[in-house]
Amino acid sequence: MKYYYEKYELQRVKKAQGHSFLMCNGLGGYSSMSSVFSAPRTDQGLLIAARHAPNERINLVHRLRERLAVGKETLDLSTQQFADGTMPETGHRWLSWFSCEYLPEWMYRVGGIRVQRTCGMAYRENTAVVLYRIENGMDEPCTLEITPFMKFAPKEFVLREKKDLSFTDNKIVCEGDEVYIRTNGTLEAIDTQWQVLAYPEDAKDGRARKGLAGACCVVRYTVPGGSYGELELVFSTTAVFRSAKNILRELDSRSKDLLHMGNMSDPVARQLVLSADAFLSRRESTDAMTILAGYPLFSDWGRDTMVAFAGCTLVTGRFEEARSILSTFLAYEKDGLIPNLFPERGEEPMYNTVDAALLLIDCLWQYVSMVADWDFGRKAWPVLQRIVEAYRRGTRHSICMDRDGLISAGSGMDQVTWMDVCINGVLPTPRHGKPVEINAYWYNALRIMERLGIQLGYETEDYGALADQVRASFREQFFMPDKGYLKDVISGTAADEQIRCNQIWALSQQEPILEPEEELLVLQTVGEHLLTPFGLRTLSPQDPDYRGTYKGSQYDRDMAYHQGTIWVYPLGAYCRAYLRIYGRTKEAAQQVRELLRNLPTMLKHGCVGQLPEIYDGDNPKDGKGCFAQAWSVGEMLRVYQELQQIEASEGGT
Repeated sequence: MKYYYEKYELQRVKKAQGHSFLMCNGLGGYSSMSSVFSAPRTDQGLLIAARHAPNERINLVHRLRERLAVGKETLDLSTQQFADGTMPETGHRWLSWFSCEYLPEWMYRVGGIRVQRTCGMAYRENTAVVLYRIENGMDEPCTLEITPFMKFAPKEFVLREKKDLSFTDNKIVCEGDEVYIRTNGTLEAIDTQWQVLAYPEDAKDGRARKGLAGACCVVRYTVPGGSYGELELVFSTTAVFRSAKNILRELDSRSKDLLHMGNMSDPVARQLVLSADAFLSRRESTDAMTILAGYPLFSDWGRDTMVAFAGCTLVTGRFEEARSILSTFLAYEKDGLIPNLFPERGEEPMYNTVDAALLLIDCLWQYVSMVADWDFGRKAWPVLQRIVEAYRRGTRHSICMDRDGLISAGSGMDQVTWMDVCINGVLPTPRHGKPVEINAYWYNALRIMERLGIQLGYETEDYGALADQVRASFREQFFMPDKGYLKDVISGTAADEQIRCNQIWALSQQEPILEPEEELLVLQTVGEHLLTPFGLRTLSPQDPDYRGTYKGSQYDRDMAYHQGTIWVYPLGAYCRAYLRIYGRTKEAAQQVRELLRNLPTMLKHGCVGQLPEIYDGDNPKDGKGCFAQAWSVGEMLRVYQELQQIEASEGGT
């Protein structure tokens, strides 16, 4: 999809700075700035490089100051808000449009001069490029002056003290880090300048409101009157000799290849295929692929990887990456668990999640059954057996099967489900006991073990018998016929009967764990209390613990995170459950499309072409948290794949 922003939208700078582009390099590095080409967050910039893929990232080129000189007049093309409340660079006044399809582009008109800017980030390189196309319709020459402002700090770090910057031999150096600059313009050193920038998008969430950036060189490029010229800038952590135009052509071609592999027909689905690519990254410590949970805040986590896996790899046709991801997690299984946080340069993985290993079994089944890679399934079988056995006998974090066949998990300060906030020793959603989605995953995993074992020629009666017990216990203990929904957790506390979105995953698994009439009641309750056009609320607004706004300090935000805040990714489970419960008919598909009517707007606002992590539970309008979230994108892709299959089938009614 091509996203186009008119001049009137860009003149509202406060709003325009909330819209950003995102380009990623497959190493964890990225390039992200606002629609008016400002840096409204500390972790945005033209070049955030991956020192060690994917999570050790450094913000190198934070922003560019751009000035256009014509005769005695000099005008800003760049836009940036400063910490003192002023906005001395107001280039948005000259901005005609901003568009983003495969690459972000801007058009500026100053009198008879047109300047078009295109940005890109080379794949599998820490290299960002900018191409300026300048049409000078004036009689006199014009000069474009570009000053790169640097940070040389970890991506989330707020720079508060000035650093020693130096420029020599076409590179900027700071404390051992280097950025090479390639340009066809005139490049020269200047006395170091410092700016104190405002971060209005961070301030909204209670983060740092300001930080430093410094410059020590400038690029100039002159276009004679009545002429056309192109200025190239290439910023890289290594000496790069390819031109910006060649890199931009490669990126354009790669985007088209990704769309071909994804083979989706719906325009929104095609955009999501491109969106998913941002999250697939190489991991240096394992020399394999991984999935980053979200930009700009998160790293790669086991749970998020498993949730996003099917959409971001299988739906998009990225089967080689899918196999690599699964192989890594299988290799790191320990005590029946898989890492929720992977090793960084020698550190030990963290195994603090109850759901990731069960979701791994589901992901592996989806992969091997889709591509018929049964040899891979056979190699994985012993690991899957160890996972199931560990859950049966008991493993870390009080994870253990009870005599009724259900899984219990968590104690003390453990937070092992996805509602895992712990703030100042407070657990807003402890969920110790038997969580509803964990037991739905457990039942699904047992049925998969039964099916996969039969396919591979192994004995599976034990898995089938245990699955039967789990289903009976689940229906008896979780479903409340008088209330028409599922308990969120079985713990013997008042929180057990809170209406939460976790019950939707009991409806979206491949094997039904409830009877059809029970499923319909649960779906209706979720729809009544939790469903919104943006996602599902984490708690019913009728609950006294409900918090409808996600804002303020870290404590205030964390206390609202799972207490009513809308999450996008559970909407995928709701839609898939709806399609299954209503028979995957064309009529059901049409109803789901109605639920997704807001998705094009969501993709245009915030991070262009991406889906955010969360929205306020009350009056949702602006995405919050990570502006690009892997499992939001992945889950929506799974829905669109189902819709495409239903609508293409001759059996649809």
